[in-house]
Amino acid sequence: MILLVGLGNPGSEYENNRHNVGYMVIDAIHARYGFPSFRRKFQGLFSEGSIAGHKVWLLKPTTYMNESGRSVLAVRKFFEVKREETIVFHDEIDLESGKIRAKNGGGYAGHNGLKSIGNMIGPDFRRIRIGVGHPGNKQQVKGHVLRNFSKEDRKWLEKSVDALAEAVPLLIDGDDAGYMTKVSLILKPPVHKPRPSDRSADDNKT
Repeated sequence: MILLVGLGNPGSEYENNRHNVGYMVIDAIHARYGFPSFRRKFQGLFSEGSIAGHKVWLLKPTTYMNESGRSVLAVRKFFEVKREETIVFHDEIDLESGKIRAKNGGGYAGHNGLKSIGNMIGPDFRRIRIGVGHPGNKQQVKGHVLRNFSKEDRKWLEKSVDALAEAVPLLIDGDDAGYMTKVSLILKPPVHKPRPSDRSADDNKT
């Protein structure tokens, strides 16, 4: 049993914010694997289905970011989900835009959504960190994550979200390293080998 959580804020005014990239990944997983419509449940938007033979729950907390842990705890208590079966997709200002990393447990680096979850269930849950870049000044962080992705960001955002969804069976199987490898391969630009030049007429002479 696996609980996949995407962090974000509810409402159309937030849907394209950097802070909502976790929601975006859950939406992509939901669409790709044919999950039923989200229901309002567990203080969030909730759907249940299966991926790669595993029972999977998708959750987008609607408590606003700072109270995300209440929604996650409600699902975990109801289904008795273990911490290691809880995987959270979230924005990460300490990574360059477009960089993606897997992490198991640890600190929260000032991310209030992660802090809320940690306060409710402990720190030992799995995370997929999606880089949104740092504005360069601590005082500008809140405005940075609550602004929409830039045109430059859009070049990598859609591809990255789709790759994270496509590779998710490996993540569900517990192969975090394999998951990251597949995501990287999907995103890696194809290598175009130069075509051999046409042989000249002289080359064909005997």
